Amino acid sequence: MRLENKVALVTGASSGIGKASALLFAEEGAHVVVADVNETEGQAVVQAIHDLGAKAAFVKTDVSRAVDCEHMIAFTEKTFGKLNVLFNNAGIMHSSDDDSQATEEEVWDLTMNINAKGVFLGCKYGIPALRRAGGGSIINTASFVALLGAATPQVAYTASKGAVLSMTRELAVIHARENIRVNALCPGPLRTELLMKFLDTDDKKQRRLVHIPMGRFGEAHEMAKAALFLASDESSFTTGAEFVVDGGITSAYVTPQ
Repeated sequence: MRLENKVALVTGASSGIGKASALLFAEEGAHVVVADVNETEGQAVVQAIHDLGAKAAFVKTDVSRAVDCEHMIAFTEKTFGKLNVLFNNAGIMHSSDDDSQATEEEVWDLTMNINAKGVFLGCKYGIPALRRAGGGSIINTASFVALLGAATPQVAYTASKGAVLSMTRELAVIHARENIRVNALCPGPLRTELLMKFLDTDDKKQRRLVHIPMGRFGEAHEMAKAALFLASDESSFTTGAEFVVDGGITSAYVTPQ
């Protein structure tokens, strides 16, 4: 198994990419800490992992709060003795996120606090734990919109994911000689609750679909498989990467420099 004897912490693990990844990591031998603000759904993921015969635990976490992020790392080490994989996946896409004129300051702040600050805080408290374990893998969920503009205006979300991508590169360079790898997973448009709530009309969905060469939305389990590669030792020479899994959308619209 690809994550045997490893301990993985996944934020935003009650649904979408986080849930699919937590389950897959467990199937591949990891002990999994499920971190989320949604306790009911988070505990359900833990139970699903237990049903697989694997070990898991839930910790209620608001990733925008330093005290919560510090606690989730301490909880992980106390529960399973170490931390090997940190998947900073929690994020939001606010329904009122729009262009710079229509987006309220409160929506901007909330989005940046969860999507960008949450990754910073996860790394702030998680990297010392990875050091104590002798190294490990950090995966930060960015997005294809960190590489090109979104067809549907979402200025706060796009800016937050650009911040995640830049932060990932810098942390990768800083910690490369500590056996700590830091990579960004850049999903394309997915058929997740998060995006489907944002693209709440057929017109909005079609405006996004028309740009995807493969002609469909991606699935959470497809992102989980990409995250598994980055979490495992198979990616031992991969750090600072933009791991793009997007159905070809950036290949169609990004011009090489």
